[in-house]
Amino acid sequence: MGSSYRTEDNGKISNLPQLHRYITGHNAEGKAIVQSQNDFEWQSYAEGELAFSVPYTTSEFPVNLNKDADVAEHKRVLESGTLGLVNPRGTVFRCVDFAPGYACGMHRTQSIDYGIVLEGEVDMVLDSGEVHPLKRGDVAIQRATQHQWVNKSKTEWARMMFVLQDCQPLVVGGQEYKEDLGTNSGLPPSGN
Repeated sequence: MGSSYRTEDNGKISNLPQLHRYITGHNAEGKAIVQSQNDFEWQSYAEGELAFSVPYTTSEFPVNLNKDADVAEHKRVLESGTLGLVNPRGTVFRCVDFAPGYACGMHRTQSIDYGIVLEGEVDMVLDSGEVHPLKRGDVAIQRATQHQWVNKSKTEWARMMFVLQDCQPLVVGGQEYKEDLGTNSGLPPSGN
């Protein structure tokens, strides 16, 4: 396959580069191949100040790769329209673009999240009042904590990549903490 598949921005709202997904597999001889490639598809939220792309999800662990069961399940999850921030019993691979100065609402996911800053600088704000500035290449490991992301720049978009994995219910000091989407997510509850 050539690069002619890159014909549009698939809903991208930021001025950051379009990203591309390559899914590998095997040919009949068992050799590795790229079986599909495409641009990330974006969904706009918060009146165009936030964009999500979900290049992949899984719905079980360990993942079943036989006969492309995982590919079919990912397609089913996206087409269902019910994917929250977390995929119960699975993972979500999500890219997020933040408009200049944008601050998402304080929220908690019932998951362990690996967040990597790809572009710009983002403050990680915790409900304790702690604020930690993250720069390109920095990684945040969110362990079902109440948090917020703030794009520090007033002129440039920021981008983070996240992998969210469902987790067991979190209990701290005898109190169970559940998902809290805050006030401006625009997403359905995860259901985990």
